[in-house]
Amino acid sequence: MNNLFSKTPNPVNEPVRSYAPGSPERSSLRSMIKKMKGEQIDIPAFIGGNEVRTGDTIKVLAPHEHARVLGVAHQCSAPQLDSAISAAVSARHDWMHMHWSDRASIFLKAAELLAGPYRDVINASTMLGQSKNPYQAEIDSACELIDFFRFNVRFMEQIYSDQPISSPGVWNRVQYRALEGFVFAVTPFNFTSIAGNLPTAPALMGNTVLWKPSSTQLLSAYYLYKMFEEAGLPKGVINMIPGKGSTVGNSVFSSEHFTGLHFTGSTGTFNHMWATIGNNMNTYKTYPRVVGETGGKDFIMAHPSADAIAVATAIVRGGFEYQGQKCSAASRVYVPKSLWPIIRDSVVAQLDEIKMGPIEDFTNFVNAVIDRPAYDSITSYIKHARTSPDVEILHGGGFSDDVGYFIEPTVLVSKDPAYRTMCEEIFGPVVTIHVYEDAKYAEALDTLNKTSPFALTGAIFAQDRAVIAQTTNALNDCAGNFYINDKPTGAVVGQQPFGGARASGTNDKAGSLLNLTRWTSARSIKETFVPAKHFAYPFHQADPSDIAL
Repeated sequence: MNNLFSKTPNPVNEPVRSYAPGSPERSSLRSMIKKMKGEQIDIPAFIGGNEVRTGDTIKVLAPHEHARVLGVAHQCSAPQLDSAISAAVSARHDWMHMHWSDRASIFLKAAELLAGPYRDVINASTMLGQSKNPYQAEIDSACELIDFFRFNVRFMEQIYSDQPISSPGVWNRVQYRALEGFVFAVTPFNFTSIAGNLPTAPALMGNTVLWKPSSTQLLSAYYLYKMFEEAGLPKGVINMIPGKGSTVGNSVFSSEHFTGLHFTGSTGTFNHMWATIGNNMNTYKTYPRVVGETGGKDFIMAHPSADAIAVATAIVRGGFEYQGQKCSAASRVYVPKSLWPIIRDSVVAQLDEIKMGPIEDFTNFVNAVIDRPAYDSITSYIKHARTSPDVEILHGGGFSDDVGYFIEPTVLVSKDPAYRTMCEEIFGPVVTIHVYEDAKYAEALDTLNKTSPFALTGAIFAQDRAVIAQTTNALNDCAGNFYINDKPTGAVVGQQPFGGARASGTNDKAGSLLNLTRWTSARSIKETFVPAKHFAYPFHQADPSDIAL
């Protein structure tokens, strides 16, 4: 097939299933959830294609029913991490030299497996292990990850086809090589699609990977790895290494073969990793690529010309879907005094309709937060708000950990635009609203810009076109994903490349060509067909007509 110029299938976004009452997908997903609830699986590490069980295990729990053990996961320590590094280094040669169309085929097959036989498996494991309702699981662990696989293949083709011009007698090419070493992928609990994309995006470009999933996402991570195996991923290309962050990091960042970090998580953790990498620079063969998407303090700014009901709905959906545990979730809101009564009443009325409870009941819009540390951290903000004279709890404020880690959707109203819940990342179902005087819109924009160190997502609501243009310019640096008259969540692969700057990360835009270029090392190749045989150029030859100066 060396005479074949491959053209990849045209990618389209995977349709989202509704799981409406009476639908076949609803019945099928329910059956899978029931099956998984009755199991306790043993989750090994996967190193060089082999299942490795260390005996040092942690329990995998259901956040909405924390007495339910879904499985146990084996944790890696230094010997297993050394083996994983060796496996990745050994697999690199054959993998990076495999034709790109063959690598593409593996991930296109993974997309079809996920769209078909693995859809219920990955969705159900995400619902049980990460406490997502069926819609949130569907748009994440199924549709977005399918989109990542399909669109990344097309982006790879576009990168490889981007070639320079050539002069007469010369042929210029650019080779997009894999990085020299292995890539370390560190993935979060909140999106199974991110857990799938962070190791596979570098792998698609010919890199080998050590993948450390979050300890609270290991159930769906296990099934993702099994799906990669079924798709034909060669041994050692992606090595799944559950373990304590500091233990894994110490081994990875001290290896001379470390060549890149693909990270999603907290700003503090990313800063620590970056500092560690910097301190170890003399260890590495090459400068590592550092790509990270971190925290957010995402905003909604409403102008007096805004549609008040649309603003209220954006607050409810943007702030409380998946319990606010999205790095893009609306967390701080600025509302004009003239619209406040309508927005307030609509937010409260909509939240009064919302049910909270376990994932097995599909009528529940809100489920549990991920674990005990998250529960304790989020509820500490609510407890503090109860004691603040400048803060009103407009809705919610209740919580219980008796059965699961449940926190009511909570809306705070703060007189102070610099109150801590307007500034600090909470990562939970808490939204704080500040009401400003209509005439002070420009001042409110300035306050928004200066309040938070983050710049991930943000939304503005206005009907006045001049105001939309003004606000878009004024908030130029405030959000890497900027929404006009829509909630600040729900980026779609191929449509809204995702990522932010400032303390929100390196803005390398997952779901776009920009991210994949970070996992390549370009080599320019110039071939001259008839090379010169003497050093001389015409300019320094004698000319009788030259006039001596």
